[in-house]
Amino acid sequence: MIISHKYQFIFIKNGKTAGTSIEVFLSKFCGSFDIVTPIYPAVESHFPRNYAGFYNRMTSAEIREKIGKKTWKNYFKFCVERNPWDKAISYYYMAKCRTGGNLSLDKFLDGCEFPINFPRYTEPGNSSKIIVDKIIDFNNLIEGLGEVFGRLGLPFDGSLGVYAKSEYRTDRRPYQEVLTASQARKIQEIFAVEIDLHGYHFQKVKLIA
Repeated sequence: MIISHKYQFIFIKNGKTAGTSIEVFLSKFCGSFDIVTPIYPAVESHFPRNYAGFYNRMTSAEIREKIGKKTWKNYFKFCVERNPWDKAISYYYMAKCRTGGNLSLDKFLDGCEFPINFPRYTEPGNSSKIIVDKIIDFNNLIEGLGEVFGRLGLPFDGSLGVYAKSEYRTDRRPYQEVLTASQARKIQEIFAVEIDLHGYHFQKVKLIA
């Protein structure tokens, strides 16, 4: 999570949406009074600062309460969101790697830890109310970041320069080729709020009989 007083923006970090890579890129433009929370594992070119009372995956509502409504209103607030089926597969490969490589997809989907992001950018108690200024679509990440960085006055050549945590996924097939119909339905149930909020859909597989 980053709060830049220098450029007057707030970056909210969502799960499995290139958040770490974006943080590393943005941190090099932050001033000495800006707030940059630590990331784990640490990345050499990322320099946390002034983060007492803040944490990496802080929700928008928590940030708003911490910095005050006036600053919250005046700063440009943005994050990135991703198609839940694609996001779940990405998270699965990371979880599989971190558990020694023996985790099956079905066992993963029977668990309780998933990259559900909507609480980080919606009003508590009202998941239909988005309280950030911009949610970039992960499928159009570079174009979306270019638009936001241009608005903020940040130089951007079309590359973040780092792709953190990309080493976990070795199977690069699209999620449509990885998931069975029953697995796709399970993800639809888990991420129902985000699917409804953003109009995501699963192509090639009929989920509802």
